[in-house]
Amino acid sequence: MAYDIEYIRSQFPALQRKVNNFPVVYFDGPGGTQVPQKVVDAMSKYLIHHNANTHGEFAASVETDHMIRQARNAFADFFNCSDDEIAFSENSTTISIKLSQALARDLTPGDEILITDIDHDANRSPWMILSERGIVVQSVAMNKATLTLDMDDLRKKLSPRTKIVAFNCASNAVGTISPAKEIVQLAKQVGAVTVADAVHYALHGVIDVRDIGVDFLFCSAYKFFGPHIGVLYARREAMERLKTLKVSAQDDDPPFKFETGTLNHEGIAGAAEAIEFIADMGKRHEKDFAGQFPTITGRRRDIVCGMTAAEHHEQPMAEYFKTELKKVRGLTLYAPPDNIPCTSTISFTLKGVHPERISTSLGEKGIFVWAGSFYAVQIMRVLGLHERGMLRIGLAPYNTQEEIERTLNEIQSIAKNI
Repeated sequence: MAYDIEYIRSQFPALQRKVNNFPVVYFDGPGGTQVPQKVVDAMSKYLIHHNANTHGEFAASVETDHMIRQARNAFADFFNCSDDEIAFSENSTTISIKLSQALARDLTPGDEILITDIDHDANRSPWMILSERGIVVQSVAMNKATLTLDMDDLRKKLSPRTKIVAFNCASNAVGTISPAKEIVQLAKQVGAVTVADAVHYALHGVIDVRDIGVDFLFCSAYKFFGPHIGVLYARREAMERLKTLKVSAQDDDPPFKFETGTLNHEGIAGAAEAIEFIADMGKRHEKDFAGQFPTITGRRRDIVCGMTAAEHHEQPMAEYFKTELKKVRGLTLYAPPDNIPCTSTISFTLKGVHPERISTSLGEKGIFVWAGSFYAVQIMRVLGLHERGMLRIGLAPYNTQEEIERTLNEIQSIAKNI
């Protein structure tokens, strides 16, 4: 595939930054990507020309209503759903808290909820809080050897008492992609509501909520080139039944019933433009996937092509990166086996060196990476890393092989000087 990396990189003003005269390498994508200029422009344009509250009779308010409708349309294409199944919120953690509290209104003491050990805490703690009401919260184990969800343990813990199954599509700590469709199918067998955290996955794979069959799925636009807002897919029938937490004056129809108060309008405008950026990537690489998506049309097709092109660019680099890291003395790589789907996220520890020290050293050379637990607290406990965490490198569509080589050299240098 002739990936147009120069064009992609030209869209991101942040890539011009230098630290200590070193060009910055943004390997911090799992914590939030950089944004294209067109996203910045969309937010600025809204604030300058259309800034108003909704449902008014004057021009700026009418334009705001139109912008929000268009944004719902964009995310409907992103998720493969209807626009009335898209709700906006502050961020994914807030969505999870609001959703868990709303669903809890239909639960009684003794009802059970399944969460997982591999999840981000945003899809664990909000459910664990419900134990205060007598709800039984169980956690599906992670296989330490493969860093995958223990599906046998999930089957064992599912029962007619299970009312909710909350899981992630991909681990933000180690990149493991979970079998979302299979999890939903198993949950449906006992009549449970399903809630998927797609925050980490959204940058790295095509999301098709119709195919997965999930009831609720949330993500954050800042993980895929947008501003800091959260986006919720809610299957219409599930949202209609949901007893949301809202003021009485709020519209009681989906998706408005989930959106408390005035939304972040400029953030919504920017998030919609982030989807357009992904679609633009797809248009530029559509010829590379001719015949692969015969039943998909319009902007949805462009989005699918864009996401697929990005992964075709990232995955070979990630595999090379992992192969070279395995050669570093004292380095322990935390990744699933090669036959398990995984995002282009690379996590490791280096014997005798605290992850924060590595992150600091790389940062001084203009290489931005994350160190810690990344709020994936349970997986860190299971791996015995809860006190130190690990170092995490995440590839995005704007990263290059040259940046990988530069980072490898620095890591190898750190290891040699232990």
